[in-house]
Amino acid sequence: MEKRILIYGGSGGIGKALAKKLSADGFRLHLVGRNNSALEKLADELDATFTVGDVCDEELFSQVAEAVDGPLLGLVYAVGTIDLRPLNRFSSEDFVRDFTINAAGAARAIQAALPALKKAEAGASVVLFSSVAAQKGFGFHASVGMAKGAVSGLTLALAAELAPKIRVNAIAPSLTDTPLAKRLLSNEKTADALARAHPLQRLGKASDAANMAAFLLSEQSSWITGQILAVDGGRGNLQGNA
Repeated sequence: MEKRILIYGGSGGIGKALAKKLSADGFRLHLVGRNNSALEKLADELDATFTVGDVCDEELFSQVAEAVDGPLLGLVYAVGTIDLRPLNRFSSEDFVRDFTINAAGAARAIQAALPALKKAEAGASVVLFSSVAAQKGFGFHASVGMAKGAVSGLTLALAAELAPKIRVNAIAPSLTDTPLAKRLLSNEKTADALARAHPLQRLGKASDAANMAAFLLSEQSSWITGQILAVDGGRGNLQGNA
């Protein structure tokens, strides 16, 4: 049986790192994202298929389901936002957008792929992305913390509902050096201060989260489900020295 994985956010920082790793390990990939040229380039490099679209568009999920009609060994939803500002500067539309992209989009992606995931004879694995901000309080994180908290709740609910055939876990990273975080890391002094706020004294790399995702998709994690796994340089549970 063809080893196929579906990656939403396939041309983003973590999604791209994961796609390259999985392709090197012999998996066939279907990538989903908004950037047509980036997806086309990566898909050509990895001999993958792809669908271009926005997770805020309900039609995207049915389009992906049609494109991926065979058994799926795994689904990764590596899509997110980093919208940081004081509470009084968020509108209702801002809250809805963050929730839609991070949480509702993840639920819809799984819902649409469920028939294909259930076809995997040995079982399938779903990997979502929560955040350290869903476990530890940070100022200006009200919207993303709320949305990522919903991802954690979704992970637990679906892990219970879909067991034993489908495992569902989430990765909770801290700030990771990807294009999504570019605005926060554009100032060298700020980036250095943020790195030193972590006990391990550096920012995350895309490969850190990608390596964990690859593990959760593999048979090596076959007895792991319903977990929110921190890949955060220790920031969620430890006091840094800086």
